[in-house]
Amino acid sequence: MKPNGSNPTTAGERSPKRGVPEGLWMRCPQCKATIFRKEAESKLGVCPEPGCTYHFQLRASQRIAHLLDENSFEEWFTDLLPCDPLEFNDRLPYAKRLEAERQKTTLNDAAVVGRGFIRAWPVVLGVTDFAFMAGSMGSVVGEKLARAAEEATRLRLPLIFVSGSGGGARMQEGILSLMQMAKVSAALARYDKAGGLYISVLTNPTMGGVAASFALQGDITLAEPGALIGFAGKRTIWNTVRLELPEGFQTSEFLLEHGFVDRIVHRKDLRLVLAQIIHYCRQD
Repeated sequence: MKPNGSNPTTAGERSPKRGVPEGLWMRCPQCKATIFRKEAESKLGVCPEPGCTYHFQLRASQRIAHLLDENSFEEWFTDLLPCDPLEFNDRLPYAKRLEAERQKTTLNDAAVVGRGFIRAWPVVLGVTDFAFMAGSMGSVVGEKLARAAEEATRLRLPLIFVSGSGGGARMQEGILSLMQMAKVSAALARYDKAGGLYISVLTNPTMGGVAASFALQGDITLAEPGALIGFAGKRTIWNTVRLELPEGFQTSEFLLEHGFVDRIVHRKDLRLVLAQIIHYCRQD
């Protein structure tokens, strides 16, 4: 028997500290509030603080689940795998970097494409995922998007690309990566000639060769609030040409004001807006 009031643990032992489980809370980059992660997730990854509309990045699977009818997505071209044609090596060999990204994201590369339904309207959907090498566009990403455009042409279906590519064209693949800009653009041109409807959705961030090619070629271009959209970043422009650009010049709001974006759409409304556009422009 232990004396009354004694600590039930063995002498010298200490009770483990009860800390806050990791990952329960997150900080909003816009309003700086500390928010409950599950509350943000329940609002489709939008900051729940009053007056703040910061849109956190979503994974490709989350985008698909949010936009498409339940269990309607049929993924295409899952067997395409990136290779290392230049045997590129920086801090980590490119082949090892690819393997690490596959383990981290469970994706083979930064794009997911396929067919699904939005409020019963059939569409071809492509999504780039920032989690895989910042959503950068290498040979596989370009090939998947080009094939998606070709399938949309063949099936006479509306085409939607959701871009979240902060990495632009992937430097580890050199000119082979840059070629994807022209390849996807050519596939979109053929789709346009066939009378297709291409809706481009820009999310944070959409930069570099992605912004300079397919992301800003939509028949209708939508953007999420506060998204960073452009070619080179502000620091790169300053270091290159010593030009000081206005505050917020690469936000979706600035691009809307200057005619590069047709409409800014809150994430909670995006599925409905896409369905309305498809209904209005429906192809017979």
